Amino acid sequence: MWPETRGYPLPVIPLEEARAYVLDRCPAPVAGVVDLRGALGLVLSGPVGAVEAVPPFDNTAMDGFAVRAADTAGAPVGLFIVGTLAAGSVSDREVGVGEAMRIMTGAPMPPGADAVVMVERTSASADDTIVTVEIEVPVGNHVRCAGEDLRSGQEVFAAGTVLGPTHIGVLASIGCRSVAVYRHLRVGVLSTGDELVTGTPGPGQIRDSNRDALLALLEDSGITGVDLGLVADDEREIEQAILAGAADCDAVITSGGVSMGDFDYVKVVLNRIGDMRWMQVAIRPAKPLAFGLVDGTPVFGLPGNPVSSMVSFELFARPALLSMLGNTRLDRLRVTAVSDGGLGRHPDGKVHFARVMVGYENGRFRVSTAGGQHSHQLSAMAAADGLAVIPDGDGIPDGGEVEVLLLR
Repeated sequence: MWPETRGYPLPVIPLEEARAYVLDRCPAPVAGVVDLRGALGLVLSGPVGAVEAVPPFDNTAMDGFAVRAADTAGAPVGLFIVGTLAAGSVSDREVGVGEAMRIMTGAPMPPGADAVVMVERTSASADDTIVTVEIEVPVGNHVRCAGEDLRSGQEVFAAGTVLGPTHIGVLASIGCRSVAVYRHLRVGVLSTGDELVTGTPGPGQIRDSNRDALLALLEDSGITGVDLGLVADDEREIEQAILAGAADCDAVITSGGVSMGDFDYVKVVLNRIGDMRWMQVAIRPAKPLAFGLVDGTPVFGLPGNPVSSMVSFELFARPALLSMLGNTRLDRLRVTAVSDGGLGRHPDGKVHFARVMVGYENGRFRVSTAGGQHSHQLSAMAAADGLAVIPDGDGIPDGGEVEVLLLR
């Protein structure tokens, strides 16, 4: 148990130390088997192999005529039409010398044929008995060979693959209707404070925006958010809400009450029921952070200011939750960009995360400020495409390079 922080000046720690502390204490991902249609966005817990070839048989990629390639030499040539083969059917009739079979896209190649002439390069006689082939074609022309996409026994996807729509399609093509994955997460989000309301604010009150923003961030990360509600400043109610969330969810997120000097009911309750660490991180915004376990469930205590809450989620909660999903790529894409207009700051011993708009021009990413940089100015966060990582010092001059964490 880390000590109650009221009146205790906590040492400021580097971002990397705080991040490592959180990641090291998050539970390992839990594997399970789910239906293929419920696997989107989940991570494979083991490799998947093909139990059959894709495609399973030689088939045509075009509507046209299945022929012996050798019969097209010296085109134009006339060939006898010996049948029609549609997709979903097979033919026992062999295509012999001087013969052709009308064939539709996806149909299996008939015996004897080794090439397809697309219909646009042919013309049939009025009685539909002879087709004139206008071009010479090589063996394999417009033929999709068995196993051309996947061979039987081939590893299709490695463990750790995050399943997107195309992965789902490939798995369906090999008959994989259930998959072994790391199971989905449900994360509870709690707001507390008598000053917060969901309706029209009264004197001294403000609307609760953090809960909706955090729930949206979870959904955007492929995680199910569970609304634990807006709870009054009452220790018993807060304790019940946190314990219920810890029992029902894989993690719990609160916002507010983690700053030095705060006397917040959330802090009092978490210190009593959980193993919490209260941290001051050398970043701006989002300096205060709390993290710990309540009955084995991770609890993230994020700052109360809206921008600080969202930045803290990006830097700490999102990577930790992705690790619990089995992801190996925990961070958003980082790029090097050119600053248009400069990104000013003053030395203060912290790394600053400036909200910036990101563009791409002449092979380079370019950034400019998204607006006000105070931690309560949520509109600038909404306008931002990224967070510029500005080291301690005097900032980034106009035309200078800066590392950017892309948010979209």
